[in-house]
Amino acid sequence: MTKTLKIILVISLVVIVTALGSVYYFSLEKGETGDKRITVEVVFKDGAKKTFDIRTDEAYLGTALAREELVGVDTQSGMINMVDGVTADDSVMEWWKFSKDGEMLMTGADTTPIADGDKFEITLMVGWDDF
Repeated sequence: MTKTLKIILVISLVVIVTALGSVYYFSLEKGETGDKRITVEVVFKDGAKKTFDIRTDEAYLGTALAREELVGVDTQSGMINMVDGVTADDSVMEWWKFSKDGEMLMTGADTTPIADGDKFEITLMVGWDDF
């Protein structure tokens, strides 16, 4: 393979990766700032529930929850591992499931846009079967 062909292949690869990254970025839902109210229901392992009515101008769920000091993030994984003072215990396969109107979110909290009136559920799960 000639040096010119290698350069052309590298440039082509960079262009393709950049194009795919741009498509991904621009296809993400964008959150909007501005005053809004959301409801977050936390369901604990024993079935107890606690509801939080949050007024925020944040665009995304993760920042709204962090501003309310409702969640904590594991410093190594970057994942939310604590909700309302309760930390999920990985050693027994506990994790926090985030849902909106009963449907599990397929985005992380930091990339989940919020709108006025949204209702979210955060449930402490045990085991990976529901993931």
